[in-house]
Amino acid sequence: MYTRADRNALRQRRHRRTRRRLVGTAGRPRLSVFRSLKQIYAQVIDDASGRTLAAASTLDPEIRAQVAGKKKAEAAAVVGEVLARRARARGVVAVVFDRGGYLYHGRVRALADAARKAGLEF
Repeated sequence: MYTRADRNALRQRRHRRTRRRLVGTAGRPRLSVFRSLKQIYAQVIDDASGRTLAAASTLDPEIRAQVAGKKKAEAAAVVGEVLARRARARGVVAVVFDRGGYLYHGRVRALADAARKAGLEF
């Protein structure tokens, strides 16, 4: 049986493997997702300059009030929507999606779908 540490180590290996090919540029930055047991974090990163262009998480004061009492997938959708609004305000239209070694399922998928619906192109 896998322990939690083993699962995280395997996820980090998957993430490193995909990050070899996946690079965010100024024209098409990387939307990176991190999912903990209770929270979800996402940021739009320009890897060429090493800058974070936009970020959102369930811990943001603006988002925290909106996600109170919601399920985790619904909270992830709110984070995706807010992140897309913030990224578009910074002039980002298209991104490369970095799922961080997680399956494209559940909260990660909800965040991606909400960001697409809010105007980001993947």
